[in-house]
Amino acid sequence: MHIAIIGNGISGITAARYIRKLSEHKITVISSESDHFFSRTALMYIYMGHMRFEDTKPYEDWFWEKNRINLKKGFVKKVNHQDNEILFTKGEKMKYDKLILATGSASNKFGWPGQDLEAVHGMYSLQDLEAMEKYSEGLKCAVIVGGGLIGIEMAEMFHSRNIPVTFLVRETDFWNGVLPIEESKMVGRHISENHIDLQLATELKEIVDDGNGKACAVITSKGERIECGFVGLTAGVHPNIDFLKDSEIEIQRGIVVNDFLETNIPNIYAIGDCAQMQNPKPGRRPVEAIWYTGRMMGETVAYNVCGKKVAYDPGIWFNSAKFFEIEYQVYGTVLAKMADNHEAVYWEHADGRKSIRVIFDKNTEEIVGFNLMGVRFRHEVCEKWLKEKTIVEVVLQDLAIANFDPEFYKSHEHEVLNIYNQKSGKNLTPKKKRGWTQAFNFLNS
Repeated sequence: MHIAIIGNGISGITAARYIRKLSEHKITVISSESDHFFSRTALMYIYMGHMRFEDTKPYEDWFWEKNRINLKKGFVKKVNHQDNEILFTKGEKMKYDKLILATGSASNKFGWPGQDLEAVHGMYSLQDLEAMEKYSEGLKCAVIVGGGLIGIEMAEMFHSRNIPVTFLVRETDFWNGVLPIEESKMVGRHISENHIDLQLATELKEIVDDGNGKACAVITSKGERIECGFVGLTAGVHPNIDFLKDSEIEIQRGIVVNDFLETNIPNIYAIGDCAQMQNPKPGRRPVEAIWYTGRMMGETVAYNVCGKKVAYDPGIWFNSAKFFEIEYQVYGTVLAKMADNHEAVYWEHADGRKSIRVIFDKNTEEIVGFNLMGVRFRHEVCEKWLKEKTIVEVVLQDLAIANFDPEFYKSHEHEVLNIYNQKSGKNLTPKKKRGWTQAFNFLNS
């Protein structure tokens, strides 16, 4: 059996690796972006000089031949499912028995005048990184459009080379559609502290042509003209599925799949950023464009294409990122606007760069989420509390065992407990101390 995988990101490559572990089937991974799999989340560190491109490849180039995973460089034009055939833009064709679509995301464009000019790019692909590198030499100013994780990464990249950045964010506070207001304002302050010109409640109206097809300025929704030599479009991403629009594969926002990651067409599956769950788990989005779920989908689909029926389970929601120097982690349900039945215990450090938010259900007192800025918590500990629906007072008294900051860092879990005591009128005291032994014993209890 020949299994073809379109896309060599974390989803597609995880699928290929697990199919090989489970079977002797022929595997071909197709990509137009790069010859070999690389860590997309490390692209910014190449630009910043922390890594070389070869350092971002998790596997040596000989790994693929040794594991009998064929690699095909090419751009797919069409999927002809009636004949189990993939058509490439250069006229080539490839037969398959089963097909996995793992085509990832593409940067959003919203019809802005000038959005297709030279020196206008997103920050998603290897080609986007190459474009940033190309236009950075002698660059006097860059404008980034759209707040969020990709936008702040691009801002940090330019900042690392002392290139002035203007950051246009349509929201009144940075990423306030995801972050609670206190954390949102914290990140906004931190961006400004790094000398980024953060313009909130401001949208892009037009990108100006220099007369030779290259961006030279932007016009904002407030009528301001900002001169620049590069425009970064980071107003989110969408599933990269345009080549399937005329196919019979069911598409809404993404490629619609059932619990087994199957599309409406037999023997065709979809995973990662391009997949849309037909029946998402409660509280989860149909499309989740994050690394962790992409990896989990890749492993799940491998079992299904090899005939071992396994339903996709995304587990507890988790994400992590960095806002310049501030690390960010979220576990479980943490909404920008708190649900009516939720209550928060929120602590923020006096320096305005660290915070711990613990969310629980007011009716049941069960823990539902953690939001952390500048503080690291152990994934396994938070996940166990959330899965077991642990009572908030138990969590707060044992909170120190979740702390995963380096040794000798000051911990603040007792301060979180003090805030709860002040609100509740109780006098709870910590039961466990910070440390790996304590965490290990807890996880194995």
